[in-house]
Amino acid sequence: MSKNVEKIRNIGVMAHIDAGKTTVTERILFYSGKTYKIGEVHNGTAVMDFMEEEQQRGITIASAATKCPWNGYEINLIDTPGHVDFTAEVERSLRVLDGAVAVFDSSEGVQAQSETVWRQGQKYSLPCICFMNKMDKVGADFEMSVQSIHQKLLANAVPLQIPIGAADTFRGLVDLMDMRAYLYEQEKLGAKVSEADIPEDMKDAAEIARHDLVEHASEFDDELMEAYLHDEPIDNDLLKKAIRKGTLSGMFYPVFVGSALKNIGTRKLIDGVCDYLPAPCDRPDIVGHKPGDVDAEIVVSCDSRKPLVALAFKITSDKHGDLYFIRIYQGELKRGTRVFNSTRNNKENVTRIFEMHANSRDLIDVARAGDIVAVIGLKNTLTGDTLCDTKSQVIMESITFPEAVISMSIEPKSSAERAKLGDALTVLRREDPTFGCKYDEETGQTIISGMGELHLEILQNKIVRDMGVDVRVGQPKVAYKETISKSVEAEGKFVKQTGGRGQYGHAVISVELMLDDDGCYLSKNEVESAVVGGSIPKEYIKPTIQGIKEGLTSGSLAGYPVVGVKVTILEGSSHEVDSSEMAFEQAGVLAIRNAMSKAGPVLLEPIMKVQVVVPEANYGAVQGNLISKRGTITDTHLSGNMRVLDAKVPLVEMFGYSGDIRSATGGRGSYSMEPLNYEKIPAQIAKKILENY
Repeated sequence: MSKNVEKIRNIGVMAHIDAGKTTVTERILFYSGKTYKIGEVHNGTAVMDFMEEEQQRGITIASAATKCPWNGYEINLIDTPGHVDFTAEVERSLRVLDGAVAVFDSSEGVQAQSETVWRQGQKYSLPCICFMNKMDKVGADFEMSVQSIHQKLLANAVPLQIPIGAADTFRGLVDLMDMRAYLYEQEKLGAKVSEADIPEDMKDAAEIARHDLVEHASEFDDELMEAYLHDEPIDNDLLKKAIRKGTLSGMFYPVFVGSALKNIGTRKLIDGVCDYLPAPCDRPDIVGHKPGDVDAEIVVSCDSRKPLVALAFKITSDKHGDLYFIRIYQGELKRGTRVFNSTRNNKENVTRIFEMHANSRDLIDVARAGDIVAVIGLKNTLTGDTLCDTKSQVIMESITFPEAVISMSIEPKSSAERAKLGDALTVLRREDPTFGCKYDEETGQTIISGMGELHLEILQNKIVRDMGVDVRVGQPKVAYKETISKSVEAEGKFVKQTGGRGQYGHAVISVELMLDDDGCYLSKNEVESAVVGGSIPKEYIKPTIQGIKEGLTSGSLAGYPVVGVKVTILEGSSHEVDSSEMAFEQAGVLAIRNAMSKAGPVLLEPIMKVQVVVPEANYGAVQGNLISKRGTITDTHLSGNMRVLDAKVPLVEMFGYSGDIRSATGGRGSYSMEPLNYEKIPAQIAKKILENY
């Protein structure tokens, strides 16, 4: 492992599905010498898509990590999925990275899932460079694509290169840093590049773009600003320094251009990763806290000499034992070391440390601050847990994941399969934080839940094919929620006398609806105490809150979880002998159940943000179909000869939509969707759901 942390780059490649993330990654591996041949997604030979399911479908399902060298730098690279069903893979990857490469399809610009992954990156303040891919594709429009970043992502995207030609005529790029043209010729492996003067018909455009680049970059460096204002020659090192400053600040997004499939522009992109994206030591220090005391802040800095602090961000099952991916933020980790899991309050052993390359690995002795590695030996660690030095304990912020929106029943075909199914579900639960499972007492079935139809299908295949469990599965069902329509007050009184010491707990609560700034239902609840004067003793407040939270897991209409409510404990009463934590917990449960029955409960359903791309000739049919599914068209525009529709549609109406769009457009249409919010279900439809419950 390199000791020079300034030469490390921890980056992720993120984008909308089919924008070319994995193809870009495969070129980086090839040109850095990590692989000797170029893997292709369409041939099922991509190194980073090593799962059988990924190779068959031609999509990335699990994030894959690798390390590759480039001109004295070490790049830890994570290729993330583009499909919204696997958003957890993106979330946990971006949480531990220092920078990102956002890949865009030059014929489409910013697409639906581009916005989602961009928001995820912004949540962690990740500096980012943009790569306008597929410039060789019919309809490629560089200026439109850059403009879409400004308009849809509100980001200051500034080209460092401009393309020479587009679609069939795309043959290279003009680098605005050195004002030279780079022309590419296809070869068996990669592409031969030659440097040349800027073509005559592009000189004016290149000068304007260069001027624009210097103008934007000068905002981040006083020396460059001085030179720019006085029309002095601009030194490239000074320009590069200013661009790096702007990129690290999150106020400047360098734009590169090319076609990964045709091997155009990827080497320049890797140079850009090293030049402009941060080293681990360039990122701000992270603030953690002492276990059990969130107010006692501890600063975690990228320093190998300090005590160990690391975060587990991914777990994969392996025949040799579970493999834990960790990012080391501080200190160093040696194999054979005992570490402390401050999240779970237990000690763990790290028996081996690996440097990963997709599904192959190299054993190493030590990893240091800034490194991303995989380890074996941990037993009780889960995704988002902090590992640290036993004598210097700290907890870092964990990773939050979206709630599952779809579920289906699954049961073993024989009693012999029951134990195997239990083991398989335990493994999946450890690997995938968005996977949920629970046992339904009424039906005797196990209900598994996930982020979408594809997610459930992949999970089912893992259980049947990879883990060898013979199961029956039901039809996918939507994860409905319940909320209230009016504010109420209610009380819960738990009184039991059984001859000896009894039980007594009493709480009065108020319940009100919470909406966000846009008037949408929230997917969370708030529970707080406003008890004054000790009508409920202090030691019983926490159990009462716990009881209320437990009561909110099951609503009064059909037992769906309750969301979007604020519960305030107003007062209560206690008994000096009979009161207990258990009694007040039960009082909390009774109070919220009484409140829910009085507060006009309503059913909510998940609404999806849907983007459909169809030929103009099929626009009317597709629009009509979406409206028939209770969809609302929010925007529509032309992109080349294709029509792009943005809509919001209830998830329950989108089951099997891939077949609908194929038949409506003769296979030429495509769509993507992501969770948007929850909305009230129309009364007639809610009545049917409750009748079938």
